[in-house]
Amino acid sequence: MDPSPAKEIRNHSLLPAPKSIALLFGLAMLFSCQPDLKTIETLTRPDEGPTESTRNIEVVYSEGAHIRMRMKAPEMERYTGEKNYMEMPLGLQVEFYDTLMNVTSSLSANYAISYEDDDRIEARNDVVVVNELNERLNTEYLVWDQQKEIIFSDKFVKITTAEEVLYGDGFESDERFNEWIITRPRGTFTIDTEAGAATDTVTGPATQAGAEPPEEPELQSEPEKR
Repeated sequence: MDPSPAKEIRNHSLLPAPKSIALLFGLAMLFSCQPDLKTIETLTRPDEGPTESTRNIEVVYSEGAHIRMRMKAPEMERYTGEKNYMEMPLGLQVEFYDTLMNVTSSLSANYAISYEDDDRIEARNDVVVVNELNERLNTEYLVWDQQKEIIFSDKFVKITTAEEVLYGDGFESDERFNEWIITRPRGTFTIDTEAGAATDTVTGPATQAGAEPPEEPELQSEPEKR
């Protein structure tokens, strides 16, 4: 059998008609322009990376000659733009001192972000606050308003004192966790209600009257905000 027809078909497949040539040329021009467009996009895209990266930072806050608090973080990344902030992806440790440099309370978390323009720090993931009475707060989200010198949360909280364990959704306290209030307590509590006193909050110290502790919900980490 003469194999030449097969060769002709193969040759025709390699020699397209003029219209096909024009179409292929147009496609080739389109694909050749794409890398240039990507290059332009890369060159014009704003830099989304940190403007400063630091490891093992230590920030000391003082009033006069007295050190008021000390904040440490294993890693810090600063971002600048419409909203300036510092991200501490490996968490932070804060210690508060009295005038004799004794530690009166502490705050720790596995992640934190500091909004510098607002003097506000958001702590997430295994947040623990301990005060001078060894009362302990556990939550997954906490806001530290440094201007107002308060800490608060609208998430599930657990407060452990020497006498009891208290649960609730949301709390507020001074930044040293000395005077705190659970805004939406869980369980049954015995509270000394004076005239006009609110009955839907629990303040420290409080007494829980033999109630079974509620089941703790599964705490989900908050998404990182920038």
